[in-house]
Amino acid sequence: MNKRRRVPAMAPEDRRAALIAATIPLLREYGAAVSTRQIAEAAGVAEGTIFGVFPDKATLLRAALMSAFDPRHAVDALQAIGTRDGLRERLREAVATIRAGMKANANLLSVPRELMAEDAGFGQRMMEGRRRIEAALAALMEPDRDRLRRSPEAAAQLLLMLTAVSVHRGFDHAGGFADMEDEEIVSVLLDGLLVRPLPDPDRESPC
Repeated sequence: MNKRRRVPAMAPEDRRAALIAATIPLLREYGAAVSTRQIAEAAGVAEGTIFGVFPDKATLLRAALMSAFDPRHAVDALQAIGTRDGLRERLREAVATIRAGMKANANLLSVPRELMAEDAGFGQRMMEGRRRIEAALAALMEPDRDRLRRSPEAAAQLLLMLTAVSVHRGFDHAGGFADMEDEEIVSVLLDGLLVRPLPDPDRESPC
């Protein structure tokens, strides 16, 4: 008979981190329906241990969601891109980084709605994380500000939206963006949707 894997005694903060780490993949698989028993088994602790660290299941799920959506990893990766390469190359790398994170958390998007109502500050923290990613994207575009039709801040919002609709089907009701690759997302932002320039009637010779 398989015995539950017990973790050694640890400090409260370490135990909290271990429970959050065990909860994230279960949230991705089961959503908010995940049980505390499943979490305890994954963490290798008794179910009662959870409530010695978190007052209730909802608080643990919110902590796990905040960890899963923590923008620090994405922001650090975007800052590491630097500004040495061309704008297009920088943004392709940025889109690849952001899409990877979005795909990992795609199944979690429906979960926050169930928990936000119970914690007024939760939604605000989620939005603050999005703003930090937008700011990191804007910093990548800042050296090319004079080449952009809109500000780097506005362009960053557009790029994040384009990336989101290429990953999350709920944002793309017609299914027209699910097959977009990183390079196409950047091209749509920088070049628009035309595959070739329209003729300029002012430059055409009169008939």
